[in-house]
This record gives sequence, C-alpha cells and structure tokens, in this order.
Amino acid sequence: MTNVDTQTQTAEQQLAQPQENGPLVGIIMGSQSDMDTMAAAAKVLEDAGVRSEIRVMSAHRDPATVADYCKNARMRGLKIIIAGAGLSAALPGVAAAHTDLPVIGVPLSSRLSAAGGLDALLSVVQMPPGVPVAAVGLDNAKNAGHLALRILRA
Repeated sequence: MTNVDTQTQTAEQQLAQPQENGPLVGIIMGSQSDMDTMAAAAKVLEDAGVRSEIRVMSAHRDPATVADYCKNARMRGLKIIIAGAGLSAALPGVAAAHTDLPVIGVPLSSRLSAAGGLDALLSVVQMPPGVPVAAVGLDNAKNAGHLALRILRA
C-alpha cells in the first residue's frame, strides 16, 4: 500500500527505521501539485505487489530534507528512488548526488514550463558524469513505475 506524506512530517519521522515490510521504492516530488501525475508510478508498483512511499520535498525550498532522505534511503530499505520535477527539474539530480541507489527522473510539465516541458526534460537527462539519472518521458510516471519494477527484477 502507498504511504502519502508531505513536508509537514519532521525529518526524524521521515528517516525512521523501516518496518519489516517497508517500502522498496521511494517516490518524491517537489510540489503537492505533482501528486496526481506521480501517483501513477505508485499505482503500477502497487498493482505488482511492490511497496512504495510518496513524499513531497523540494530541492530548492528544503534541500536538507532531500539530502537526508536520499542519504538514508538504503538504510531504510529502499532500492530505487523515483523523482518527479518540473521547470528546472533539480530534484532527480539532487537525489542522485546524495545516494548510490538508482534514481529515475520524471520530467513534469506545467503551465510555467518552457517549450511544453522541454526545460524539465533537459534538466533530468543532462546530468554531469558520476551523477546518473535514468529518465522517462514527460509526465510519464507510469513508465517510471514500470522501469522500477524491471530494475527490481533484474
């Protein structure tokens, strides 16, 4: 089952040790407004019987929370992080900079996006060497869920 939380949780609550049947995939996004799109990844995982958690955290507004979440993801039992972000789309790259787990970036469009979301797409795929982020299509969180399943089953 998917666990939905927001930034209102304390860092201590977010970083608590996992229960025995804790989530394997962390789904993060920079804004609550991205929830409807990113929930598609959680649905794919849930349908396959894979536990996930959803968190809202901003690489720009609260970078320490993002760093703590990603640095402690493996310790908490996560195997993959799916990160959705629009505009400058910094969240996937910031996540990848703070973990050695696979990170799947979901570029998100918005009414403020340049060229229909091209800004977000380029921000996700143009990572520097040593900071890998896999990318799926614009607003295609469903494919991020499918890619996470393939990685878990590899």
